[in-house]
Amino acid sequence: MAFSRIALIYQRFSRQQRQLHRPFTTKLDNSRFLPPNQSKLAQNLIAIFTRQPFSPDDPELLRLAPELNTKVVETVLNGFKRWGLAYLFFNWASRQEGYRNDMYAYNAIASILSRARQNASLKALVGDVLSSRCLMSPGALGFFIRCLGNAGLVEEASFVFDQIREMGLCVPNAYTYNCLLEAFSKSNSSSVDLVETKLEEMRNCGFHFDKYTLTPVLQVYCNTGNSEKALSVFNEIHSRGWLDGHISTILVVSFCKLGQVDKAFELIEMLEGLHISLTYKTYCVLIHGFVKESRIDKAFQLYEKMRRMGMNADVALYDVLIGGLCKHKDLEMALSLYLEIKGSGIPPDRGILGKLIRSFPEESELSRITEVIIGDIDTKSVMLLYKTLLEGFIRNDLVHDAYNFVQNLMGYHDSDCKSEIIKLLKDHNKAILPDSDSLSSVIDCLVKANKVDMAVSLLHNIVQEGLCPSLMTYNNIIEGMCKEGRSDESLKLLAKMKDTGVKPSQFTLNCIYGCLAERCDVAGALELLKKMRFYGFEPWIKHSTFLVKRLCEDGRAVDACKYLDDVAGEGFFGHMVAYTAAIDGLIKNEGVDRGLELFRDKCANGHSPDVIAYSVLIKALCKACRTTEADNLFNEMVTKGLKPSVAAYNSMIDGWCKEGEIDRAMSCIKRMHEDEKDPDVITYTSLIHGLCASGRPSDAISRWNEMKGKDCFPNIITFMALIQGLCKCGWSSEAMVYFREMEEKEMEPDSAVYLSLVSSLLSSENVSAGFGIFREMVHKGRFPVSVDRNYLLAVDATNKFVEDYRTSCYLTGLIKDGRFPVVESVSRK
Repeated sequence: MAFSRIALIYQRFSRQQRQLHRPFTTKLDNSRFLPPNQSKLAQNLIAIFTRQPFSPDDPELLRLAPELNTKVVETVLNGFKRWGLAYLFFNWASRQEGYRNDMYAYNAIASILSRARQNASLKALVGDVLSSRCLMSPGALGFFIRCLGNAGLVEEASFVFDQIREMGLCVPNAYTYNCLLEAFSKSNSSSVDLVETKLEEMRNCGFHFDKYTLTPVLQVYCNTGNSEKALSVFNEIHSRGWLDGHISTILVVSFCKLGQVDKAFELIEMLEGLHISLTYKTYCVLIHGFVKESRIDKAFQLYEKMRRMGMNADVALYDVLIGGLCKHKDLEMALSLYLEIKGSGIPPDRGILGKLIRSFPEESELSRITEVIIGDIDTKSVMLLYKTLLEGFIRNDLVHDAYNFVQNLMGYHDSDCKSEIIKLLKDHNKAILPDSDSLSSVIDCLVKANKVDMAVSLLHNIVQEGLCPSLMTYNNIIEGMCKEGRSDESLKLLAKMKDTGVKPSQFTLNCIYGCLAERCDVAGALELLKKMRFYGFEPWIKHSTFLVKRLCEDGRAVDACKYLDDVAGEGFFGHMVAYTAAIDGLIKNEGVDRGLELFRDKCANGHSPDVIAYSVLIKALCKACRTTEADNLFNEMVTKGLKPSVAAYNSMIDGWCKEGEIDRAMSCIKRMHEDEKDPDVITYTSLIHGLCASGRPSDAISRWNEMKGKDCFPNIITFMALIQGLCKCGWSSEAMVYFREMEEKEMEPDSAVYLSLVSSLLSSENVSAGFGIFREMVHKGRFPVSVDRNYLLAVDATNKFVEDYRTSCYLTGLIKDGRFPVVESVSRK
């Protein structure tokens, strides 16, 4: 075991330790130990290394190098004011032939690097110390470990301690262990197990614990939140008579950080009984902690203790206390403490004033605060006062009050209506106009509250006062106007912006452009585009597209196309999204060929149509039973590197199915899978309809099952397509199964589904079942009216039921119950 080895070599080191007379710590006055010639050598080395430019090949350095020894190196290291020069010299000296560092030299550079927080260099030094295998005293090792601990290198400190001991380079004593424990206490992440292991090692070596052993142990327990063990160590220290203010502070502050305010206060009272005083700094930390835990009562008790002990609070402590009072909305106490600050001759800083102002936003409270602090506030405090009051109005939805406050401040309302704050500020000549941020916030809230006219009025007053509203202020008002469709007024405000020297942004002009687009004001929109061109802005695509869509919806597709041409004439390259909207409008208003014509024209002029543009045309061609042309367009799209959308595939599948080209529709499905596109409910609906129409009902049912297996659930249209399709194929029994499933899902079939089933059942001479469905249709009020295209089918079915003796009597009963309309053909019977 390592301890047996330590015991064997302990005697060999004890004699060496007794002979060491130099201190193991390094001091700046070590030159007094040097003879005159070595002292001169140290001064020359310092001069060379501080000389600019420095060269490691300086001939004078080469001459001095053979004279180096560890005492000279230590002296030179402590003679530098900059750590970089010290480290440069140390590395140079370490490379000189015939020179070898001892632990005092290592400690000298370790102390310098630790103070400079040069952790990377310190870690490298650890390796140098271990590889040098130099002997060291327990005190020297302890000093090195403390340097590492002070830099937060706790793991490195523990590693060095264990390695030096294992290598037999030093026999640690109680002091060395204490230094290691102190290093552990510097880190909040130190392991409690590691600390307790080292304590056990100390016991096994026969070392007695002293005050300097238990103090860092207490700190580690406090750092890790182990309050029970911390209290146990504290009690042991107390029982041995070692208790002092520093040790007491560790535990008190720990209780405070852990939120155990009452325990902390009990400990403070106990220390008072033992006549152990805490420092001013400790009191400040504790008061801050109590305030943080919302224990203002305890914070003020501590504050009173400080005063009784003759400690005077500084402005930072007052700031903490007033902050706590403000947080708990204790206005009177906060103002009382504020007056105490002034009475003590401490000038209150802006931070305290800010806390008072920000924490009590109600007008009555702010009036009381303003009355007390009026003599101390400066321009920034006045602005904060305005900001806080206005934010309070806005937060409480008192936008009108915020508006009146600003108007009163600028003198635009009757003086009798002025608030107490404004009167007080004016009486002390401290009333100034709010800053642009405060005014903008009021205007923004007025706009959001749909009080645009008030916002405009306030803006007008701001300009009259010689203030220049911000671009954001103008934008907020213009946006509000445009939301209300007030494009003419927004254009007038745009002109006023120019007069005040505020340049509009892209947002400003596009807001107005969007408003003109909503009003379908083509002339106004074109006029605004000229302004955009002047300022170098681009019109937003969404507004151009919206205007085109609106024109097309109004049957003005030709006007929409002309507008896009005019936009291009103004120098704006039209976006394909807007042209796609125009193509769609032309198709709906002028026919597919007109849409195709515009599409080809745009392609020839350098536009690159996207998937949506192709999809619009493909859908229109398929709907016009021109699926072959649609297929050519589809292939053209793919050739250009565009990936067809599911919608484009659906149009093609529906088109082929309606033209009876079911195999080509199936090929589209295959191609769709290869393109990693999943068929949706529309895809399956078209396919099911086409398969039934082609006399392939079994394939239709297979696709139905495939669809459900992929968690693509049929909708009411899919059900209707399958039921009607099966009926046309004479599969009335199968159709009834899906009809009942449709009803279970609470989907309401229309008269066409009912009549398809009735017709199919009658064709198969299943009159009873057919009449049952017919009766359900009547009972549910689904019998078609005379203008319905299914009306004649219903009449035909009715006549058949009247002619059949098995159903005619039931039909008469339905008529008598008023559930069935008396049609002409039935009346003649």
